[in-house]
Amino acid sequence: MNRNASGETVHYTIQSSPIGQLLIAAVDQEIVRVAFQNQNFENVLAELQHQFGGPVQQDDSALEFATTQVEEYFRGFRKDFELPVRPVAGNGFRFDVQGKLSTIPYGQTRSYGEVAAQLNRPGAARAVGSACAHNPVPLIQPCHRVVRADGTIGEFIGTAAVKNYLLAFERGEAPDAPAL
Repeated sequence: MNRNASGETVHYTIQSSPIGQLLIAAVDQEIVRVAFQNQNFENVLAELQHQFGGPVQQDDSALEFATTQVEEYFRGFRKDFELPVRPVAGNGFRFDVQGKLSTIPYGQTRSYGEVAAQLNRPGAARAVGSACAHNPVPLIQPCHRVVRADGTIGEFIGTAAVKNYLLAFERGEAPDAPAL
């Protein structure tokens, strides 16, 4: 998976947001990971080091291009992220689902079943849920916009409170900050 024998350097920053701390990591100016506060950042950094084989270094200035867009999103000035995301290795269904997430418009939702049907895999709603759960760049690839068929939120790696907050925020409501 490494592009060279010595591995690739991962730069990361930890950014404050209304939904808690976010860890944002990039390799060669491509976003490779967004992690929420409820995730163990030490474990995330260890996974990144293992995945890319090179050093993992905090470098706030190297991620300014990303943190600026995240700030704009939470101020309500940005509806879509224009960040380069390193594609996940492979070309399977998970890859297809994660690519489809960015097509769900700001403030709207799709059910797991609708996403499956859009990918010509009716009946694969659970597989869509699994792909969302393994999304390495949530928020940027907005898996929070995928909900159950009955409109309830379903599971979310960033906690149910965070998903509720993000959906309400995008609907133009003034949600209470999630309990962290």
